[in-house]
Amino acid sequence: MHGKLKAKSFVSLTGGFFLLFALSLIHLTQGQADYSISELLSGVWGEGRIQDIVVSLRLPRLAVGILAGGALAVSGAVLQTLTNNPLASPGTLGINAGAFFFVVLSTIFFPGFVGGFPFATALLGAVVSSLLVVVLAGKQMDPVRVALTGMIIALLFSSMTGTMQLLFENETSGLFLWGSGTLVQLNWTGVQFAAPVIFVTFAAVLLLAKPMDILSLGEDIASSLGQNVRLVKLAAWGTAIVLAATTVSVVGPIGFIGLMAPHIVRMMGIRGHLQILIHAFLWGSVMLIGADVLGRLVQPGQEVPAGAMTALIGGPWLLYLAWKTAKSMKRGERQMGGTPKPVRLKMIVPILVGSILVVSTLAFSYNGLSWNFNWLSAVVWDFRVPRVLTAFIVGVMLAITGVILQGVLRNPLADASVLGVTSMGGAGALLLLVVFPAIPPAFLPLGATFGASLALGIILLTAWKNNFQPMLVALMGIAISAFGSAATQILVVKAKLAVASALVWLSGSTYAKGWDDVQLALILFALFIWPAVYITRSLDTLTFGDDVAGGLGLNIRSTRVWALVVGVAISTAAVSIVGTIGFIGLVAPHIARRLVGFRHLPLMLSSGLIGGLLLVTADFIGRILIAPNDIPSGLIVALIGTPYLLYLLKKMK
Repeated sequence: MHGKLKAKSFVSLTGGFFLLFALSLIHLTQGQADYSISELLSGVWGEGRIQDIVVSLRLPRLAVGILAGGALAVSGAVLQTLTNNPLASPGTLGINAGAFFFVVLSTIFFPGFVGGFPFATALLGAVVSSLLVVVLAGKQMDPVRVALTGMIIALLFSSMTGTMQLLFENETSGLFLWGSGTLVQLNWTGVQFAAPVIFVTFAAVLLLAKPMDILSLGEDIASSLGQNVRLVKLAAWGTAIVLAATTVSVVGPIGFIGLMAPHIVRMMGIRGHLQILIHAFLWGSVMLIGADVLGRLVQPGQEVPAGAMTALIGGPWLLYLAWKTAKSMKRGERQMGGTPKPVRLKMIVPILVGSILVVSTLAFSYNGLSWNFNWLSAVVWDFRVPRVLTAFIVGVMLAITGVILQGVLRNPLADASVLGVTSMGGAGALLLLVVFPAIPPAFLPLGATFGASLALGIILLTAWKNNFQPMLVALMGIAISAFGSAATQILVVKAKLAVASALVWLSGSTYAKGWDDVQLALILFALFIWPAVYITRSLDTLTFGDDVAGGLGLNIRSTRVWALVVGVAISTAAVSIVGTIGFIGLVAPHIARRLVGFRHLPLMLSSGLIGGLLLVTADFIGRILIAPNDIPSGLIVALIGTPYLLYLLKKMK
């Protein structure tokens, strides 16, 4: 047995080094200055054009790719052990997003500081996001809970990053390419900084290999064997965070390497953390250099971010891992909460309607600079009134989507954004802009519909045989959402269009909505509200659990299919009107459930009103906060809703 492990290790190391050497030779020949491998091997030793290009530009890029790929892979391997979660990585836990946000923040407000110490700000962001994951996921580190927590934290930081990029477009214009993950280096500065930090941290991780072997047996066993579990976990978290922060500060947030490389190594039969970490470093380097080579082969002469290629490769891999993880876990029936003493609708509805009328009156009358109570004037009637009405209808639709998806998946954190519908809708819309750059913005909903339908198709295809196990659908949604978000980031860089306008639509905005949009929203709402109301009784039955619901004669598979179709259709309709707005479908049903209980018909009514109120409020705040400029309502909703959502995560058992 020991001989077999040695043979597998030898094959993995030999094959990895050979592949890395071959890819490195190809990598050094790629770029606008064209020369062959033979010219490279002969010309690099003497002074001249080839040596100058290789030494000053291409070799630093290759070196930083090897270092970053290895660091991300080792960080992912450590995080997977610490969280007992095969889906864990710096990208899926929100660590990369947190590090990137803090770098963007420092670039805007402390440009002198971040210019000299990008690592410090990235490290601070990585630490903050990691602490949020640990605190909110709880001691049990349930894989689904960890994955959902990481995704929501990534959504939070991405929303705040988008807000900063919109508000300070000039200051952050140079960060769009870097924000997608690029290995471009203009000198050796990045390598000189990253190499010692990564090598020292990697050595520290190797010293933790044996303690992590013991820790993987379980905390109780590790403690009984005399291990200081808390110290080992703290040291391991520290090394993983430092490795992730170092890569973000040098090459930007690159995803999926930390997810894929450790799994590939384990699939080769490598066992024991010492061997896994060494092999993961090698294969992480191979994968990142290979992605950079592939990106420049696909589009020679243009800079396709390495993070773009890792996303395209890693998205399907994440889908596979999510499917495998959910299959290996027991079906859980998560409690949805709700008050034991629901308030009557005849008390709740008038309060909500009154609040909506008050906020709408303010939105009609105030533009952030002056008041205008003549609502029939052109500026109010033609611009503000339809904008507010559109926001209200879309808010209702998003909240209803949240009620349906949370009910059918038995998951209080389910929402169109968690299922990947929102992010894939945004990616589909941007894809349309890239393929047809001259297409009018009015056709963006077609792309959004295509992307959202693709997300639904993947979920239906993968979950059908498993009777739409809620855990499986939730994890598949996380994978789809991660892929859609990565694809969106790639397309923003690739499109070479007005990035600000693309970000506005992707962030969700009711800007410049007219009466045609109100009409479209009303038609779509009228079309989908009846099937949504019709399935409420089936959703009520599902609250008792699958076994009881089946015993009562409910066709569980059919119910889940139709509920998913209806929920995704309503969400797609909302996305097609105002772009990608998240959090409404997460927050509104939770607030309503604490008021009216878990019965779905009153829950749907109160959630819809709360969702409409939230989006109208967010739109009003976004319009007046920096008047006469606008902040997209989706970003305001994220900033308002996230603290409440994080509070729910902490309380949820």
